[in-house]
Order: sequence, then C-alpha cells, then structure tokens
Amino acid sequence: MSSTEDRNPRSYDLDIKSTREILEIINQEDQTIAKKVYEAMDQIEPLVDKVIETFTNGGRLFYLGAGTSGRLGVLDASETVPTFSVDPKMVTGLIAGGDDALRNPIENAEDSKEAAKEDLQKENLTENDFVIGIAASGRTPYSIGAVEYAKELGASTGSIACNKNAKISSYVDFPIEIETGAEVLSGSTRMKAGTATKLVLNMITTTAMIKIGKVYDNLMVDVRPTNEKLVDRATKIISEISGCDYDRSNKLLKEANNNVKAAIIMAIKDVDYEKASEILEKNKGFIREEI
Repeated sequence: MSSTEDRNPRSYDLDIKSTREILEIINQEDQTIAKKVYEAMDQIEPLVDKVIETFTNGGRLFYLGAGTSGRLGVLDASETVPTFSVDPKMVTGLIAGGDDALRNPIENAEDSKEAAKEDLQKENLTENDFVIGIAASGRTPYSIGAVEYAKELGASTGSIACNKNAKISSYVDFPIEIETGAEVLSGSTRMKAGTATKLVLNMITTTAMIKIGKVYDNLMVDVRPTNEKLVDRATKIISEISGCDYDRSNKLLKEANNNVKAAIIMAIKDVDYEKASEILEKNKGFIREEI
C-alpha cells in the first residue's frame, strides 16, 4: 500500500477532537508540504527545462490525471494559462471521464489506459509535445496509459506522484516524486497530496511562461484582456512599463488589438502596430532588449 493510503498517527481519534484541534492538525500537516516539494527540486528543474524547450519549439504541454490530481491539472490548464498567454492551447488538461468528471465522480474511469490514449488521439498528440501523467498514488492506469502512448509517438514524458518509487516513474523521462505521507483523513489525497500537486503545477507552468518571454520583470505582459478586470490590468502594465498615462496606454492597447507587448513597444519606440509586431517576431516575443 502506498504511503498516501496509510493511517496518520498524528490524527488518531480525529472524530472526538475539538474543532480547534482538528484545524490545528490539518494546518500542521499542510506546513510540511512546501518542504517536501523543495526536496524534489532536483527532479522538478529538468522537467521544467524540457517544458520550456517544448514550448520554444512549438510543442504543447498536456496534463493527464484522475480524481483530485486530474482536476488540478485541468484547472491549471484551463484557468491559469489563458490568463498568462495569448495562446491558451499551449497547455491542456485532460481528466479520466472527461469534463463531466470535474463535477461528478465517474466510477472506474481512472482504470482505463485505453481511455487516455483515445483522449490524446483526439488532441492530435505529436512527437513535439510533452505529456505529464499525474497520479497521487503513482499507479493510476489512466495516467500510465497516457505516458505509454506518448512514448510510442516519441513525445517527451513526465510524471507527478506523491509516493517514492512510484510505478509511473519507471515509464517516463522526467519523474517527480513527492512523498507527502499519510493524510489527516486516511486516503483523502485531495488534502496534502493535492496541495503538493498544485504547488508543482504552479511551478511548472509559471516558470515555463516566464522563460519563453511572457513576463517582463514580474508583470504578465502576455495577459489576455478578455474581461474588464484584465483590460484594466493590461492597461496598467503598459502604463507602468512605458511611462504613458492610463488613457494613452488604454488607447495603445486597442490599437495593438489587445496585444500588451505590442502596445508597450509602440509606446516606447513610437512605432505603429505593424512595426511593433515585426520587432516582437524578430525577438521571438521577448521585449526586454527593446525597452
């Protein structure tokens, strides 16, 4: 049995503890997770470097998982990345059982390797892409099936598991293992294992986006202004970097077809959108050298 399925001696008699005692136990256990993730940094770094290389060469990143870990992968892909990037299809999250499984548990969905293969075939996976199988236990068939199929095509593969010597690790090029240990509530991997998984996903996606030019300083210069809040954020980013006032920055954003980086180049270089686009293409999307 994997350590995520063990009973946690620090939470024995949980049902007769006070509300405060339960809260403190959960909090104390959660505090161990960031350290566990840090201990896996030597595994995380090469995986992220490969993701960066994949994006640079025009490839895509796929997360596949089941249960809580799968949901985290899907959410990381569907919420974080579109805010970060003008190309939300760079990262895709797939969960056993499909979108319905995000809201309703689907029995036995995670037990099918073939389902993972079919899901990736629908996405037209190629050898240029990168597939990461997410499995808290380290042995989920759906996640293993995903990386097996990716390997058949010659695509790069990675995994995130919350146990040491995880089965899935032997199938991939870049395994990450974070031994989160027994949960406060036995077997409830939505807790510590879920937290560890989300921390790693944040690190992978955010670092990769930074390293391919979607960030200047600590500002998201490739933000997609798809709503009022994001238009305001984009305008303020243009203003802060270029020194233009808010109204001028907002006007430039519109002239640049909502391309924040182009608007910044337009402001600083005093050029039109066409010229700014040429500059961005020449610099492969990076703006630091130009400003």
